[in-house]
Amino acid sequence: MNSDSGLGTHLNRSALKRFLILVAMAGFAALPALVLRSGGWRLGPIAETAIFGVAILAAGFLLSWGAEAAERHIAQGLILAVVALITVLPEYAVDMYYAFQAGQAGPESPYVHYAAANMTGANRLLVGVAWPLLALLHWIKDRHRAIELTSDNAIEVSFLLLASLYAFVILLKGNITLFDLTVLVAIYGGYLWRVRNVQKNDKPDEGDEPGPAAALNELTLRTQWMVMAGLGLAACGIILWSAEPFAEAMIEAGRALGINEFLLIQWLAPLASEAPAVSVAVLFVLRGQAAGGLTTMISDKINQWTLLVGMLPLAMTVGAGGATALPLDARQIEEFFLTASQSLFGVALLVRLRFGLSSAAALALLFLVQVSFAYYFRNDEMRMIATLSGLAWIYLALASVLFIWNGRRLLEIIRFTFRLPAASANPRTSDPARGER
Repeated sequence: MNSDSGLGTHLNRSALKRFLILVAMAGFAALPALVLRSGGWRLGPIAETAIFGVAILAAGFLLSWGAEAAERHIAQGLILAVVALITVLPEYAVDMYYAFQAGQAGPESPYVHYAAANMTGANRLLVGVAWPLLALLHWIKDRHRAIELTSDNAIEVSFLLLASLYAFVILLKGNITLFDLTVLVAIYGGYLWRVRNVQKNDKPDEGDEPGPAAALNELTLRTQWMVMAGLGLAACGIILWSAEPFAEAMIEAGRALGINEFLLIQWLAPLASEAPAVSVAVLFVLRGQAAGGLTTMISDKINQWTLLVGMLPLAMTVGAGGATALPLDARQIEEFFLTASQSLFGVALLVRLRFGLSSAAALALLFLVQVSFAYYFRNDEMRMIATLSGLAWIYLALASVLFIWNGRRLLEIIRFTFRLPAASANPRTSDPARGER
């Protein structure tokens, strides 16, 4: 017994040592950015994009480890939403900077396009890359062809549907206003209220791999909260210090390399800022909690499709010094249309509360098509707009077919979420045929 206890203590210390090494590595990764900006030195846009991008990535991992540690102390439904919100803060920082600059420079400024590009790119990367990645990893690890969600996940699906439908209201107006901020914050607030008491339903097996922050379990509760707060404060400081030079360096790097800066901001910036959030979801899958990982990514999509979109006119208003809206020109309208349509298709694939390999393949393939066309028509604005519109209608057509096919299930998850009277209170019980789509 004593030898087992000693072995356990040794393993716990080793885990804590590994965690401290990871934190130190993240700190060292962010150090060049802190030194570079503090000294006011310039190394050229390409080098600065890499240095400040790595700093934001490192800060995102610090946030994700702090959120992972907090997971054990808060109801599962709420913590998954909070984890999703915390880990995507780097994305918010970059986009808010572009929107603030747009407010200062005026509605005709290219910063308006940059803010919209970063937002739509981040949203489409989540659905087109992150969701399929989780399904693939789940199949590789457990040979399961689908991630099975619980009836409680009807809440995420319903609120993502609500946010996606409201996006079409914004499209009809052609701009994002402070009124939209009010509506979108209300949707997100309703989502948090509804998931606040949802508990964990999928437990990891004993052999599942814990995340890096699991080592904090051996510390006292007070010390755990102090470490979590320290990680959060350090990460926020790094993000705030690095967001502006990273955003500006990307614009300059695009021009220096002859790459369309709009596309660079749309795809490169979200890759750096979304990586920590995706890593948290991947950890869930590796720990045998694939449903928790997918729920985190869905929640990430909800907060980006509500708070991130809604805060753009707020940041622009602060920059302008007076109430203003973020205008959407012809290109941005089609980008927003494509993003909203992809979101609806994603919801349609989740209506049966499962996400299988065929669903993942459909999302990944369509995303690959849109990125390929975006690169091919990067210098032809008219063809780009026509292509974006055509792809958006394809997403809408596919979503419509799935909604009609699974109409009864859709009504059930809506009734479950908003507690409406129905013959069946459980959105998973009415259709026994749950084969792969």
